[in-house]
Amino acid sequence: MSSYNILLDVKNLKKYFPVRKGVLRRVVAHVKAVDDIDMYIKEGETLGLVGESGCGKTTTGRTILRLIEPTAGEVRFRSKKLAGQGEEYKEVDVATASRKTLKALRRDMQVIFQDPYSSLNPRMTVGAIVGEPLLVHRVAKGRERENRVRELLGAVGLKPDHMKRYPHEFSGGQRQRIGVARALALDPQLIIADEPVSALDVSIQAQVLNMLEDLQEEFSLTYLFIAHDLSVVKHISDRVAVMYLGKIVELCKTEELFTNPKHPYTEALMSAVPVPDPDYNVERILLEGDVPSPVNPPSGCYFHPRCRYAKDTCKTEAPVYRDLGNEHFATCHFADSLSLRPVRTG
Repeated sequence: MSSYNILLDVKNLKKYFPVRKGVLRRVVAHVKAVDDIDMYIKEGETLGLVGESGCGKTTTGRTILRLIEPTAGEVRFRSKKLAGQGEEYKEVDVATASRKTLKALRRDMQVIFQDPYSSLNPRMTVGAIVGEPLLVHRVAKGRERENRVRELLGAVGLKPDHMKRYPHEFSGGQRQRIGVARALALDPQLIIADEPVSALDVSIQAQVLNMLEDLQEEFSLTYLFIAHDLSVVKHISDRVAVMYLGKIVELCKTEELFTNPKHPYTEALMSAVPVPDPDYNVERILLEGDVPSPVNPPSGCYFHPRCRYAKDTCKTEAPVYRDLGNEHFATCHFADSLSLRPVRTG
């Protein structure tokens, strides 16, 4: 595969949080929130990142942006704004970038937070919230800044007179639109959307998803879309990465994932997708036991204690994250031989 169209390339990314005990607060263990993951995002596409709560999705997104310092690994980003004369882009390792470079990168990499209420300053007007990035990066001020804020609010379906209002005066869907407008203010290349519709009603979810798709086309955006709802991910994503206990266990094109899953955990997730047919009885795959602790993960394959296909090899040897062909990656010893059930969506 050609590398020229890869916008973000993540290699061996880790984020371990120390567990401290005793009077001296000594480190006795680590929470392996993100445990050696590899993935890439192509320019202009949407990569969905799914998994159950606590698997490390949000930590992955924030570590990529370096809102959280990574423990190890590379996060290579191809920035157009940092490119010199005669260069199409400049490749920067976000994980080791200097403070000055990192601030400049903020213009290219933005985030939409999950909770639209707590992510907006209640003491600032909408105009101040959306326009703040323009001031911080000295992109626009005065009348120019005000006009830019008006344009951004219009792009997300809000009115110019909303500039003078405060976040508490808006509904949840409107507040999320404000968060989207703020993320667009600096004309970024990549937006990490951290469950941007999970706190919204279903009808509002559809509106926000459609808006995000329209904005992607209008502003040439690339998304890392973090979610736990597979139906939402199927609607918006070009490719999907499935995460379990800090590791990516499967990554491929969306249609391929839903028709030809290669990892038992993916199959279990698929069986939980609601089918819009009252006469169709789906066989749910109920995973036994609880999710293992990221402080003390199982030996071998992390999923083996809950996997109905597990063999002795799975208990002792960690599977390799490998390409099965056609950019379909999986972390399973028996990904080539298992015949897993696809999901029925209609």
